Amino acid sequence: MVRALGLTSGGLDSVLSALVLKEQGIEVAWVNLETPFFGSDRARRAARMTGIPLRVENITQVYIEMLKDPNCGYGTNMNPCLDCHALMLEIAGSMMKSEGFDFLFTGEVLGQRPMSQTKPSLRYVEKRSGFAGHILRPLSAKLLPATIPEERGLVDRERLLDLSGRSRKRQIKLAEAFGISDYPSPGGGCLLTDPGFSRRVKDLLEHQKELQARDFELLKFGRHFRLAKDHKVIVGRTKEENAQILRLTYPDKDILIHLTDIPGPTAVIPFGAPTEVVHEAACLCAAYSRAQDGQPACVSVKSPGGSEVLTVQGGSPKKFHAHLI
Repeated sequence: MVRALGLTSGGLDSVLSALVLKEQGIEVAWVNLETPFFGSDRARRAARMTGIPLRVENITQVYIEMLKDPNCGYGTNMNPCLDCHALMLEIAGSMMKSEGFDFLFTGEVLGQRPMSQTKPSLRYVEKRSGFAGHILRPLSAKLLPATIPEERGLVDRERLLDLSGRSRKRQIKLAEAFGISDYPSPGGGCLLTDPGFSRRVKDLLEHQKELQARDFELLKFGRHFRLAKDHKVIVGRTKEENAQILRLTYPDKDILIHLTDIPGPTAVIPFGAPTEVVHEAACLCAAYSRAQDGQPACVSVKSPGGSEVLTVQGGSPKKFHAHLI
């Protein structure tokens, strides 16, 4: 039995590429590689829908190291698409070798994305991954050089496809033929393509050397203020964000701030800060609370060294806008 391991995001192209191979009698399985920037929800949904086995692996730490200095740089925002794809295929390739799969496959379509799915880009990714010749793109295979599994007769090249460009009409028709109707709309899967989120990522990379998954998870919530070169304050905007910030706080490392007697946000200073920054953060927290301008507000400050209550005056949030990331 020929076995193929596919990288999947859970999108329609991923599903179709697997079904095209499965139709040839090839045993297919998927791997989804998740980070704080893209999760596994869509992939899990696709696996339930198709019955294709799925393995989910978190690659956050190795991904962060790549993100700090990608070989090909970034796209329009902080998206290192080419080096991202190469890293994923390198990891999937190691699984292929260790688990007895014959080749890798992806749902990539030639020309669908102008930067990452051109012929030179696909070649770069293959070479960088270390598995050149073993990566099949079933949806565009007839427009690309034959791969090793095709040359060895493991895959019937004539039953592969020649899709190209950004139109999805042929994919939609193919989905109908396979009886697939419940699939997500394209795009929107990676937070690193979002301009606002990318600004926060760029700021974090510029100001913090040691990085963990938690640091990037925090970027998803609240307003972020750079009050000093080495100190940032994150202020919740809603009750739900306050809860998320609290969940991601390290009690033994961070400083947690909230008002004691007036409705307002939860704020956190990751890894603490000197007294003057803490006081400014307390004022910031009061500014985004229901405290009236000039009204005294009691602010609770919890740090690894203990707790205290500061009395500050409420004011306009505008005074802090220059610090907003």
